[in-house]
Amino acid sequence: MIITQTVGEDTRSMRMSLIPDSKFQCANTTCLPFINVITSKIRNCQVACLAQSQCRAATFHRSTCNCELFDNMLNQNGTMLADVDATSMNVISGTRFPSESATTSTTTSSITTTSSTTTTTTAIPKWTMTGNMSVGRYGHTASTLANGSVLVAGGRVNGTSYLNSAELYNPSTGTWTTTGNMSVARYYHTASTLANGSILVAGGQESGSVYLNSTELYNPSTGTWTMTGNMSIARYASTASTLVNGSVLVVGGFNGVSYLNSAELYNPSTGTWTATGNMSVGKAYHTASTLANGSILVVGGYNGGCLNNAELYNSLTGTWTTTVSMSDARSRPTASTLANGLVLVAGGSNCVSYVGSTVLYDPSAGTWTATGSMNIGRYYHTASTLTNGSILVAGGYNDVSYLNSAEFYNPSTGTWTTTRSMNVGRYYHTASILANGSVLVAGGQGSGGVYLNSAELY
Repeated sequence: MIITQTVGEDTRSMRMSLIPDSKFQCANTTCLPFINVITSKIRNCQVACLAQSQCRAATFHRSTCNCELFDNMLNQNGTMLADVDATSMNVISGTRFPSESATTSTTTSSITTTSSTTTTTTAIPKWTMTGNMSVGRYGHTASTLANGSVLVAGGRVNGTSYLNSAELYNPSTGTWTTTGNMSVARYYHTASTLANGSILVAGGQESGSVYLNSTELYNPSTGTWTMTGNMSIARYASTASTLVNGSVLVVGGFNGVSYLNSAELYNPSTGTWTATGNMSVGKAYHTASTLANGSILVVGGYNGGCLNNAELYNSLTGTWTTTVSMSDARSRPTASTLANGLVLVAGGSNCVSYVGSTVLYDPSAGTWTATGSMNIGRYYHTASTLTNGSILVAGGYNDVSYLNSAEFYNPSTGTWTTTRSMNVGRYYHTASILANGSVLVAGGQGSGGVYLNSAELY
């Protein structure tokens, strides 16, 4: 049975021939897939092919939830083999650029003796507004809980008021409900998910002159907060990483006097903090990424000037080693660990301008390489890993405007593609991946300095 299907997304479309219960057997080594997408739905496999300009064919494997994308037609360099687990597809024709929007597609099934026509509706990826938080906030944290809800905590509501309030987003209803307040108002703190499902918040700023060393735990079962051990020093704009042994590593930050090179570890079993090795350079507004071997890569930041250095924390020895510096200094960039183990660092400020360039760190070689630049320079943006492995960057600021634009990075091609813009320009917001693969963006600061309580879904 051969099926011809029209696929549409984001005002683009293409026609594909589908061959169920079959897979592609390469006749030579030149027809290997150029990307593998992990997905449980054939529609996502089709849309992934649509999003890649060089994709000419795809094979979807149901049992392994794997989608293989090819840059050649399946019937040109190989043969089809019977496989009840797979469906292979060829691109017949398509317009992979903005055209007239259509939400309805027609599917025609053709067999040797019969044919039938059905109509299906295709979802167009876009940003949609969802329920508002009870209060506008920026510089808060957002944590996805085990039950799929999202906990937002703290932040600032204006230039002088700091928040101790917290609320929960329910993806099923699209609404927010208040939950227990933290013991202390805090802004630009960290939030980490522990193995038992609790959320550990650490440090931050309580007022213009008060920096915090206190930490507390949120219990999702009771909706309450309890104080836990204090860090040895107050930290604002630090990073927190959960290590493979379940402990939490907090690094750097600012304490109101100096930029910190110190780091400390939280033990969830004892509720206490212990000092660990120091970085070579004090910094705040940096990034921290967990590598495949369990090491933590800390990159960039600010300590009176913008930094390009990078260091690695060895969780087994508790020591730091410097690695090759980036070519550009970056304060407040984003860092995303890709499926292939590389780390993508995007945007930020170099203390002169807001940069659109992006670079990749290779842990195996300990080197940086330039990759495609974003379409616009930005900082205080968010970066989210989508189910197909691409990275969605949204919002931020560029010294001219609060950005509502969004774009995604394709790790296979090293290129950025713009997608639909958010409904509201925002920076200092949060982005959370929901169980269904959607991205929830919440709060931030918008045009005119407005503190936003709005949220939207991609």
